[in-house]
Amino acid sequence: MMKKIILGAFVLLLAINVSAQEINWVTFEEAVALQKKNPKKIMMDVYTNWCGPCKMLDRNTFKNKDVVKYVNDNYYAVKFNAEGNKEVTYKENVFKNPSYDPAKANRRNSSHEFARFLQVRAYPTIAFFDEELQLIAPITGYQKPQQLELYLKLFKDDKYKTMTSQEAFNEYYKAFKPTFGQEGK
Repeated sequence: MMKKIILGAFVLLLAINVSAQEINWVTFEEAVALQKKNPKKIMMDVYTNWCGPCKMLDRNTFKNKDVVKYVNDNYYAVKFNAEGNKEVTYKENVFKNPSYDPAKANRRNSSHEFARFLQVRAYPTIAFFDEELQLIAPITGYQKPQQLELYLKLFKDDKYKTMTSQEAFNEYYKAFKPTFGQEGK
C-alpha cells in the first residue's frame, strides 16, 4: 500500500513538472476572449504540418523552460496551421481556406486566407498582436530561445513603439543581453 502511495505521488509530481514545461496554447478565439478579461499581447505560431523548422521550433524553443515561463506569464499563445481548414474570425471578418484538400492534410496544401492576410511568406512565422488585436509584426524563420527572447521582450514592453528606423532596431539588437538558457533546457 505504501509503495502505491509513493508511486502515485511520484507520478503526480512528474505530471505537474511536465505540464509546467509546456506553453499554454489556446485558440485564437480563446485568446481574444481572454484579452477582454485580462489584456495581454498574443504570440501566434504560424506553422504547417510538413514544415521541418516548425517542428524544431516546437521541440527546441517552445520547450525551453525560460521561453515557456515568459510566454505563459506575458502572452496568450496561439498555434495556427497556415494551411489548415479551421475558420478564424478576426475583427468581424471570417477567414477560411476554401481550397483546402483533406487528402493533403500532412503535405503542402492551399494557404489559409488568414495567413495571407497576415502576409506570412514562409514557415515558421511568429505573429505578434497587441492588446487591441493590431498586428505588431510577423517574425519569419526558426528562432532559438535567445533570438525569440529579443522579440518577446521588445514587444511585451512596447519598446518597438520608440523605434523609428532600422538603425534604432540595430542599436537595440546590439545592446540586448539575452538571459534565457540554451535550447531544451
